[in-house]
Amino acid sequence: MSKSTLQWGLLSTARINRALIPPLRVSPRNHLLAVASRSPESAASYAREWNIPRAYGTYEDLLADPEIDVIYNPLPNHLHKEWTIRAVRAGKHVLCEKPLALSPAEVDEMALVAQQHGKVIAEAFMYRHHPQTLKVKELVERGAIGKLQLIRGAFTFRMKTETNIRLNLEMGGGSIWDVGCYPISYARYLAGTEPVEVFGWQVTGKTGIDDSFFGQMKFPNGVYAQFDSGFRSPYRSFVEVVGAEGTIFIPTPFKPGWNETITLTREDGAETIPVPGADLYLGEVEDLADSILTGTLPRVTLADSRGNAAAIAALLESARSGKPIQI
Repeated sequence: MSKSTLQWGLLSTARINRALIPPLRVSPRNHLLAVASRSPESAASYAREWNIPRAYGTYEDLLADPEIDVIYNPLPNHLHKEWTIRAVRAGKHVLCEKPLALSPAEVDEMALVAQQHGKVIAEAFMYRHHPQTLKVKELVERGAIGKLQLIRGAFTFRMKTETNIRLNLEMGGGSIWDVGCYPISYARYLAGTEPVEVFGWQVTGKTGIDDSFFGQMKFPNGVYAQFDSGFRSPYRSFVEVVGAEGTIFIPTPFKPGWNETITLTREDGAETIPVPGADLYLGEVEDLADSILTGTLPRVTLADSRGNAAAIAALLESARSGKPIQI
């Protein structure tokens, strides 16, 4: 691709946009050009508030803008596949919020369209690009804790409303899709392979979604993972990595900031390792620019996203059936 600056469009005025707008402002290779909403008034108001040059009153009008190179898709989970595919068919690359899709079959559809149109689709797992995550991966791979045995994590918070979109089953709601996807993704990343068997339990809420989820994953290389996610527990967010010779504890694994530390513990004692800071969302913006402008694979590939969707789908099936599920 010959151009050096990518023009971005925001597909809706979702709250998560606030995290992506600052990186787009500072990146020399990316520029925020437009935003779309479901009404001209809403789009115009948002564009004025955030100083965005163009505002569109429909999503279709944004996709029709020939100057837009990249679409950011933060729509509700059940709309990720439809609007990502529509954007690709309109000639756009896409950064889509997690979860990329609600089944491996949906990811396959998206991957086929991306291949047909020569476009990049990447899932916005921002933590994957942070120096802390890369440091943990490096420690595991160089054997700092010996042979990897177990990855244990949690991501929970107490939801204070009963009208949140994340409680709507038909719209892809549920704690495992919303926050459980993080420890699942983290475990798969460190294990370096896909689980072969999973088992899950869920506490079902009034709307049919999982208010809480408790899961286990077995990997083919003798590695195991345990996690829980939920909307009805106090805020908890951590990952513990256990090896034959030590452990790594990450107190802020999924939304790390500028001054993080991780703890490496072995028989000779504990070591606190500081991690250089970085803007949490800038990494995914720059990674996508690399993929589009230089042809490198995104750090979160579509195969990776498919693996996460497959694991979550199998865990939900296990919780419904009460049986372990092989993948």
